[in-house]
Amino acid sequence: METVPPFIEVIEEIKEVGGEGFKRCFECGLCDTVCPWNKVRNFSIRKIVREATFGLSEIESEDIWRCTTCGRCPQRCPRGVEQIEVGVSLRRVASNYEVFPASVKSARTARASLISEGNPLQGDRKTRADWAKDLPLKTYEEGMEALFFVGCYLSYDPRMRKVAVATANILNKAGIEFGILGDKESCCGESIRKTGSEEVFKQLAKDNIKTFVDNGVKKIIVASPHCYHTFKNEYPEFMVHFEVVHMAQYIFELINEGRLELTGEFAKKVTYHDPCYLGRHNSIYDEPRDVLKKIPGLELNEMAESRRDSLCCGGGGGRIWMDTPKEDRFSDLRLKQAQEVGAEVLVTACPYCITNFEESRLNLEYEDVLEIKDITEIVSDLL
Repeated sequence: METVPPFIEVIEEIKEVGGEGFKRCFECGLCDTVCPWNKVRNFSIRKIVREATFGLSEIESEDIWRCTTCGRCPQRCPRGVEQIEVGVSLRRVASNYEVFPASVKSARTARASLISEGNPLQGDRKTRADWAKDLPLKTYEEGMEALFFVGCYLSYDPRMRKVAVATANILNKAGIEFGILGDKESCCGESIRKTGSEEVFKQLAKDNIKTFVDNGVKKIIVASPHCYHTFKNEYPEFMVHFEVVHMAQYIFELINEGRLELTGEFAKKVTYHDPCYLGRHNSIYDEPRDVLKKIPGLELNEMAESRRDSLCCGGGGGRIWMDTPKEDRFSDLRLKQAQEVGAEVLVTACPYCITNFEESRLNLEYEDVLEIKDITEIVSDLL
């Protein structure tokens, strides 16, 4: 009977998910030079890719869980190595064996909540639409102009519920005939997929797709870049295609069409942070800035690392659910960059980014010097 070396499983798993490009790595190290982890500690994605080449990866290592899937390394790689796919495939092996370092175990709690309640925050599915109970909102019906897919953080997180309300206010002011799904909505599944729980992702995707199709959904408006990316780029794996628009894009479109008019003034110095899954992964850089430039009184200043070189907040790849020591938080560095350009307000368009930035604002004691705002919050207040 032939004995199969244990490392074969790792190699085959990487191949199965399309990560076979690891073979092309010639160890130039460009990936390590752009990885945000190397701003706070020593970390080598090149080493992880190289070990995977020989099936020598340590699935119990904390290093395979560090990647935030920000997209900087594949952007710079001259050989087309899919570092993100390699990392996710290693997490799949670890997840299959239930091997999780202490700092990652909170992701297991998120997974359990996704399975039982359709969200990672342990919120009761029945309360998913409670944020909207005092608003003039309708349940989505076939024939409406668009579905507002609220997402998990906007539905349950107290801070992010303000963004949900601002988004609904903008859509109402513009006269958009839209609706929400309430407790029929489930997590898009993007982040749990990046933690290696592929079957959980597939079930969430199938649940959402069935709901979309059953309700005749054609156009989906989202406030999360992670939902945007998943619906636009990953759900087509299931042979479905929906028109997907992020609110930053949609606001720009509504202003240009004359359906939305900004009547107030926002006389503050502002800087804009490009979320990884809106910018690098989907090349949406201009529309958020064009919206901000249309706001009377607003002064827009760019940080050193912006657009395709934007510094990750640290929340992608499922790390929004994991424990990150204070000294390792990219979001602290980002707030310091905002301060360096004299910003009074750091604006972005992602619930993960806002969550991390608000925590860093407390850690750095920046409460009195820097505000964190979603672009919808500023626009809503000016209508």
